[in-house]
Amino acid sequence: MARLQKQSSFRYLINGLILALPIYFIYKALNPEFPAMLPEIKAGEFSLTAMPYDEDMPYQHDGLFVKDFLVMFQQGSVDDVRMAFLNIGESPLPFEEAQSYELGVLHGTKHGQHVHGLSSEVIKPGDKVWITLQTWDGKLHQGAWQVPSYLLSDV
Repeated sequence: MARLQKQSSFRYLINGLILALPIYFIYKALNPEFPAMLPEIKAGEFSLTAMPYDEDMPYQHDGLFVKDFLVMFQQGSVDDVRMAFLNIGESPLPFEEAQSYELGVLHGTKHGQHVHGLSSEVIKPGDKVWITLQTWDGKLHQGAWQVPSYLLSDV
């Protein structure tokens, strides 16, 4: 009889847990936590801020390593930009090379641009987060942020 009561109470505990888990996951989904924004930088006539989506290391996507960012135009209009790229490394990717990749291109709305920033598997202390903008008249503008310490590899 005591064994049957232990099994029944265990079942109630499992059922309660199953009912409580969706509440926890809904709360987490409605209250996401993002890292702090990177400081505002200038790239030609544009002023930009960026925010990594998380504090994780770059991940592999379509055979390349990428890190997701949200880029916001603080000054200047996104409509004045023909093409924009983001990469993490010692130097910005040459524009011709960046155009050959599907990843690394900013896309979105005037409220925020999403990008799978091209990266190596390991982000080193000398690396920066580079942004390259091309306006409709063909002019290139570049800017860079320091890589946040939590993204640097210990290797």
